[in-house]
Amino acid sequence: MLTQRQHQLLQYIQSYMAERGVPPSFEEMRDALKLKSKSGIHRLIIGLQERGYIRRLPYRARALELAREAPPPRGGAGPVPVEDDPTNVVQGPFPGRSRERPQEVSGTCSLPLYGRIAAGTPIEALRDHSTQIDVPPHLIGSGDHYALEVVGDSMIGEGIQDGDVVVIQCRESAENGDVVVALIDDSEATLKRLRMKGQTVALEAANPAYETRLFGAHRVKIQGRLVGLMRRY
Repeated sequence: MLTQRQHQLLQYIQSYMAERGVPPSFEEMRDALKLKSKSGIHRLIIGLQERGYIRRLPYRARALELAREAPPPRGGAGPVPVEDDPTNVVQGPFPGRSRERPQEVSGTCSLPLYGRIAAGTPIEALRDHSTQIDVPPHLIGSGDHYALEVVGDSMIGEGIQDGDVVVIQCRESAENGDVVVALIDDSEATLKRLRMKGQTVALEAANPAYETRLFGAHRVKIQGRLVGLMRRY
């Protein structure tokens, strides 16, 4: 599933290439989406690459190649709104269910499944308050917990694959080396290994195809720590 911004950018790239035969520059994409900097375009491009819609060709100018066409906009025909929908973001702090151990039903615990979390670059993720998921009790410790579905492959070195469900213990702090849910600029959530040095926070992937991203400490809020993983076969 694409975010509104990703869908809008992909449609623009398709239209531009159909008309001119070459992909647009980062400056043209930035202007088309009315963004303030090229870093936002870079983030959207990586998101599209993760989902298999485009390929980036190394050592070439305007090095983009379409791999798949843009899907129909969510909700049917019509343009994708330019504004990001703030309800379409995994936002924290996550409340969990209660300060008590989650209710056990038939040997399992029921946790809220808030939506999808990026194990690639930070992406917007769907949050669904109504969905619950059954979790083995041994994955649950003390405090509040919630579950998220993983999107992307940047944590495969830690055994975390696309489509896995991770169990997260609600916490506002973590130790160096913990795998955490990090909220960046109060708008984007990602699952990464945490490294801290002074006032710098590094969100580290477990896949050499992805670069470590650095942020000022004021831009990153810890939303929880990974404590369990489930996989469907």
